[in-house]
Amino acid sequence: MAERAEPTAKRRQMTNPLDRLTAGLPRPWRIAIDWVVTIVGAIGIVLAIKAWVVNPYRIPSSSMEPTLHCARPGQGCEARLSDRVLANRFIYHFRSPQRGEIVVFDTPRAAQDMCGASGTFVKRLVGLPGETVSERQGGHVYIDGKLLDDSYIQKERRSRDSTTGTWKVPKGQYFFMGDNRDQSCDSRRWGSVPRKNLIGKVFATYWPPNRLSLHTILPGAPLFGFLLVVPLRRRRRPGGHG
Repeated sequence: MAERAEPTAKRRQMTNPLDRLTAGLPRPWRIAIDWVVTIVGAIGIVLAIKAWVVNPYRIPSSSMEPTLHCARPGQGCEARLSDRVLANRFIYHFRSPQRGEIVVFDTPRAAQDMCGASGTFVKRLVGLPGETVSERQGGHVYIDGKLLDDSYIQKERRSRDSTTGTWKVPKGQYFFMGDNRDQSCDSRRWGSVPRKNLIGKVFATYWPPNRLSLHTILPGAPLFGFLLVVPLRRRRRPGGHG
């Protein structure tokens, strides 16, 4: 019975296409090829996730303080380590960006010239296509004449913001501002951002561990982020030194 079962087992083992292709090679060669295919496949999956699903970003400046920290000794930075965030790269293929979201986008040419920076920016979406954004004395922002609910801005930072003006957001474009407005080079200086430049919505801070949190307009998100951080802190105590 064992002799009859052996050919069946061999046939099952050969159902893998890679096994069939390498069947005539010596065993060390087959093992090496299997490892190469596995590693290449894993790298391909990671690259695909970064390109189309989720990608990490580091916060380089103080324009989003204190919502997102940059590292000292950078001007206006409040933390020892820069925050690392995750951006959802596919969400805007299924719905339109929403006011209040923190967004990663490719830096427009005008922003590169005005701010002396290139690559990507991370800012908060304030104005939607077709709206009129205005900032008045005291740092208060209005959308089509209505006061913007921007409670995420600290009072002392709002009072330091002396910018005033009115900006019309063109169709198909979005108006961005930093939470640390007096130190943010944003749409107030270089204009709106075309939809094609938007990369994705920032939905989480994952580093450093004590900054672990979710970034969403849903009210329950800060509590959920706190629940994630507490277990991390508790796990550290047994190995600590008081």
